[in-house]
Amino acid sequence: MHTFRIRELSQNCTGHTPTNLNFPPFSTNRRRPAYDIKNDGMSLRFTIFASPSQKTFRTKRILAKASRQNRPIPQWFRLKSDTKIQYNAKRRHWRRTKLNI
Repeated sequence: MHTFRIRELSQNCTGHTPTNLNFPPFSTNRRRPAYDIKNDGMSLRFTIFASPSQKTFRTKRILAKASRQNRPIPQWFRLKSDTKIQYNAKRRHWRRTKLNI
């Protein structure tokens, strides 16, 4: 599937399909496997981000904190008379805004 998508992207960028698509499916870097396509001296680099199945404790701790912060403010806080905060301005959608970890 990834090979087909890369071939389709490279065809759209350069106008024709490159002849040599014999590259490994993943790079040696486990966190950021990447595909390289070299065509006519021009290099296109597509980085495919993959989340490893076994996360480090540091990564897991950051994800846990982000999930705790990603919630609306309590109703009792909204009903307090001396506050002007009506919503959580730092809410994050999982598809729109990424954590960059």
